Order: sequence, then C-alpha cells, then structure tokens
Amino acid sequence: MMKIPKAPSTRRVIQYLVGFLILALLVNFLLGIYNFANLFAFFRPHSGVFITQQEILDAYNTHKTGAHGVLVAEPVIPKILHQVFHNWSDPESTTVNMPSDWEAARQSCIATNPEWEYKLWTAKASRDFIAAEFPWFLDSYDGYRYPIQRVDVIRYFALRHFGGIYIDLDNGCKLNLDPILHLPAFTTFGGHGTLSNNIIGGQPNHPLFLLLSESLRWWNWNWILPYITISYASGQWYFTAMWEKYHRLLRAGGTMKGFDGNGWAPLAYISMDMRPGAPEAYLFWDQRQGGSWDNWDSPWFGWIGSHIWLVIKWVVAAIILLVLSIVGCVYCCRWWLRRRRRAKASYQKLETDDIAL
Repeated sequence: MMKIPKAPSTRRVIQYLVGFLILALLVNFLLGIYNFANLFAFFRPHSGVFITQQEILDAYNTHKTGAHGVLVAEPVIPKILHQVFHNWSDPESTTVNMPSDWEAARQSCIATNPEWEYKLWTAKASRDFIAAEFPWFLDSYDGYRYPIQRVDVIRYFALRHFGGIYIDLDNGCKLNLDPILHLPAFTTFGGHGTLSNNIIGGQPNHPLFLLLSESLRWWNWNWILPYITISYASGQWYFTAMWEKYHRLLRAGGTMKGFDGNGWAPLAYISMDMRPGAPEAYLFWDQRQGGSWDNWDSPWFGWIGSHIWLVIKWVVAAIILLVLSIVGCVYCCRWWLRRRRRAKASYQKLETDDIAL
C-alpha cells in the first residue's frame, strides 16, 4: 500500500516563509551595501570615460590646427558660465558681497572666458527661476533642511535649462574653457571616492540633467547626520548615483531606456587628482578656500575618507560579531527550549506513573 506523504505543518510553512523573508532582506541589504560602496568606486571604477585635462587640451589643439583649421568635434555645450552665491542671512538681497578669495576666483573665470555669457545665481534669482520654469519643484526647493542643498540643486536645473558649465566659487579658472565644449556632459573626479559636482557641464536637456533634476524629490530623505543628508539627497553622493544610473540606462546604438532620441554615449569624468604622481590636477582650474557647507559632523567624515580601509575593517568586524551574536542567541534559545520540553515531558511521565500506581 502506497503511503501518502504528509502535508507540511503550518508551523513548518511559517518557518520556511520567515527564512525566505530573512534571506530576501539579507540579499537586498547586501546589494544596497554593494551599490553604495560603488559610489566610492570600491569594487569597480566609475562608469564613463576617464580623461585627463592634458588629454583634452592636446586633442583640442590638434583638432584646431588640423586640416583647414576645422575642429573634428563640434562644440555642443553653449558658452554659458554658471556660478552660485546665496546670501543666507538675506535671501531677498540682490547685492553681491562675497569673500575676496571667491571674488578673485570668479573674476579669473570671467577674464579667461571673455566671450562667454556669465550667470551668477543669487538666492532670489535661483528661487524665481525655479518658480517660473519648474514650479512642480518649488515646494521641495523651499523645504530643504540645509541652505547648501538649494545651492546644489540650482546647478542641475540651470544646466538642464540653459546648458553650459557650472563652477563652484572656490574654484578659479587658469585657461579658457573652449576645449571642453565638445563633451555632451561631464564632471570632475578627485581620483578617489565619489565623483564631484563642484565643476560639471553639458548641453541643455541632456538626459543626465533630466535624471538629476527629476529624481531629487525621491531622494530627499533626512539621514539625521547633516553630512550624509546633504551628500545623499542633493550633493556629491546623489550626483554620483545619478551618473551611474545614466550609464545603466544606456543601450546599444546610443539609445537610453526611458528617454527619447539616440546618439547618447558614455560620459567623460575629468581628472582633478591631487595625489603625488597623478596627472596635473589644475590645468584649467585652481582651488581656493572652500568649506561653505561644513557642519559639526564634517570632520568625522573627513577622517573616515582618509582612513577608509581601516573603517571598512572595523565595519566588517562589527558585522561578523553581530552575526555571531545573533547565531549564538538563536542557538541558546533553541537549547533552552529543548531542555524545557524534555523537563516538561519527564514531569508528565512521572505524574502518569504515579497515577498508575
């Protein structure tokens, strides 16, 4: 006679479901850690094309003096230079009274690019622009917890609408920026960590700027610590996440999933690596005094950035210790339950024997 297999008990089904849920949560957590780590290029280089400033200048000079003096790559970025100065103590003021080193840096960019249109975005001009051109974002713009976040996001919307090149006020210009105009969109990279949003540029309505501006509301989370909130909701971490997303959406043939048109290509990130032995970091630009968005937790993350592998070892050790502690607790609980069941069974057996007697 063939035995009919027993259906799994409800308890066993629940155990399977809980185990599957825990496994799914663990896989999702590990994928999140992996993707976050790749913002800092831990496991693979940043997407796109790495290029040095010297390579850009050499290519421009070669093409400029080529046959008939015609450039091989036609400029696609309009000659518009964007910078942002928000007077946080008086946002409605149209008077520009910035620190002397920032003013000197600003004038260096104007002087080296005399044929370019120059736009200085004050707090009032920025808000008026958002209200007029992107009213759907105005509530989010006004609601940012930290004023520096409005400085971050106005650059994305300005480049989306006008195109051009954005430069932080603590970066000056050493050379004319015409050699960069053939890049459809670009950013800069300090050689380690995330990409930078200090100097970025591109043609208007490029998919990168559409991603940067359209995704802001979904990333506007309060991560408690100011540095993380600013970086991940609007700053360099956010910019790098959108840069990587752009390259994930690229398809063969130059199309992009979710975007019209074709001819889109991997984007260039320009070296500004100041470490010894790296290519010249300051060929087109230079560095002035910054730190306008420093908060009480900024020194912590500065230290972490300088000792990142030590921090990773600590984090891995803490995770291993946590896992071992959880496994140990589960084992102890199971052992205690088994012992309690045996004791209860023995007690019941003694009671039965006493009654039989």
